[in-house]
Amino acid sequence: PPCGPVENKKVLYGRQPYPDNYVDRRFLAELRRNVGVQQLRYWSVAREAGLVGQQVSCVAVFVALWSSLDGGALPPAALLWGGLLAALLGYGLHGALGGGTGGRTRWADLQSAAIFLAFTFGFSPVLKTLTESVSTDTVYAMSALMLLAHLLFFPYARPSPPGSLSLNAALFGSVCLASRLPGALHAFAMLTWALLLFALWPCLLQRLRDRAPRAFPWAAALVSLAGVGGLSGLWPGGSVLLLLTLLALTLACPLLLVRLQRHKDNIHGPWDEAEIREDLSRFLD
Repeated sequence: PPCGPVENKKVLYGRQPYPDNYVDRRFLAELRRNVGVQQLRYWSVAREAGLVGQQVSCVAVFVALWSSLDGGALPPAALLWGGLLAALLGYGLHGALGGGTGGRTRWADLQSAAIFLAFTFGFSPVLKTLTESVSTDTVYAMSALMLLAHLLFFPYARPSPPGSLSLNAALFGSVCLASRLPGALHAFAMLTWALLLFALWPCLLQRLRDRAPRAFPWAAALVSLAGVGGLSGLWPGGSVLLLLTLLALTLACPLLLVRLQRHKDNIHGPWDEAEIREDLSRFLD
């Protein structure tokens, strides 16, 4: 590099007696490492990872309920009464936790629920025969893919309201499975529980996370236990696999993330892209 009193300036246009790739001694002096990196705490990460585990458990609960209905071990009337009780308890808990309702009254909520139940019950015979021309293996494969898409695209950071892609995938998979049940009442009960598990439960869980953070882990653990218990009577090996998956998601993966954070090494310096920080508010009036 040339020697002389001429100072190297960081300008885009302007002739200087230096090559384009020249850097002086001050270049590395501006090096900064791990700017803005937040230190993660294990239990905070494990708490957030519980959202993933409980959503996997919701899918397991739904599959267990469907299998019980399909095999005749669970009558549809009992499932409907159980769904009604769960809906009333969840609605009461949601209201007790406080928060805005978007200007809706209880009467409006009751009307919406009645309209949904009436339309679902009326179209249950149609849904029951929706996939008669499709082979059972294809229906099961489509259902598995849709439930997997539900887990992949679920908005875990903010599950209320559920993402449209995730919710639609779960409901499509539910319709496919419900069409293979013995009767129209079975399909109606299954679709009602699909709405409870995939649409309403995430909203209640989000309210628990915001308003009652201490109760949130217990609620997620309760759903996880329900999923493991539901699969244990149908497929013991599957329940063990689900249990190991939940332990890995909620305990092992957060521990791995916290341990790997110490190896984080992001560098920042004068080679970063330039940021224009000019006040442009005068052009927005």
